[in-house]
Amino acid sequence: MKQLTEQAKKLIDGKNFASVATLMPNGSPQVAPVWVDRDGDIILINSAESRQRIRNLKRDPRIALTIFDQEDPYTRVSIRGRVIEMTKNGAEEHIDKLQLKYRGTPKYPNHNPKDPRVIMKIEPHRISD
Repeated sequence: MKQLTEQAKKLIDGKNFASVATLMPNGSPQVAPVWVDRDGDIILINSAESRQRIRNLKRDPRIALTIFDQEDPYTRVSIRGRVIEMTKNGAEEHIDKLQLKYRGTPKYPNHNPKDPRVIMKIEPHRISD
């Protein structure tokens, strides 16, 4: 596992979106913008369980992210790694935390008990900034 660079930490901790790439069953890429967080050097993303990225990562845990500075898109970090854990534990509270970070309100408005949230924990293997 690689340790996150200071620039990577700054971009993840800021109000910046990540473009996340996973692999479809036929090997083609699937990319989606997501909110991003971290726990030390482990990157966290949060998703509804029904999303394509969850199905892709259950089958193949390889993942790539690029995080751009929203104020200066030429400042960015690209990370390749693996999802080392997917958990529903704490995922609803985590999306509320991300709602506060990105939108400034304390409660995520789209909680859906029929489509629970999942936290994906990503171990970085390669970091380019």
